Amino acid sequence: MTFKFEDCIKGNLLRKVPASEQKAERSIKKAKMWLSEAKTSIDNKSFNSAVMGAYLTMFHSARAVLFKDGWREKSHACISRYLDEKYVKSEKLDKKWVQILDYQRNLRHEDQYNIVFYSTEEEADKAIQSAKLFLLEMEKLLQI
Repeated sequence: MTFKFEDCIKGNLLRKVPASEQKAERSIKKAKMWLSEAKTSIDNKSFNSAVMGAYLTMFHSARAVLFKDGWREKSHACISRYLDEKYVKSEKLDKKWVQILDYQRNLRHEDQYNIVFYSTEEEADKAIQSAKLFLLEMEKLLQI
């Protein structure tokens, strides 16, 4: 299902909460932990786990931005819609980062729910590289 930002608000899938630098910091810490685990997974030829870890790196680093801004998600897809609305539209974030997040979210969904889908080493490696760069971009947004 494709959501628009307004759908996320109306559906209470994105809601205002008190802004929290502390939660943002903890979410970045969690993102870095997932990145480390993703790297370990690919080294051990556990490509599905590497893809999952790479996505969770991106999820938690994007979520840190929401925490800093005073928002909470109830939908992974709505995190992308938030970044679009608040950062892409204001030209503080290149649209490609939201597209990469959506791609990785969809890949993670396939990996998690499709019983005939298996991640390849190439997909896992690409996911980890994307996750590293995405994390850096989210850390830049946290400095704004």
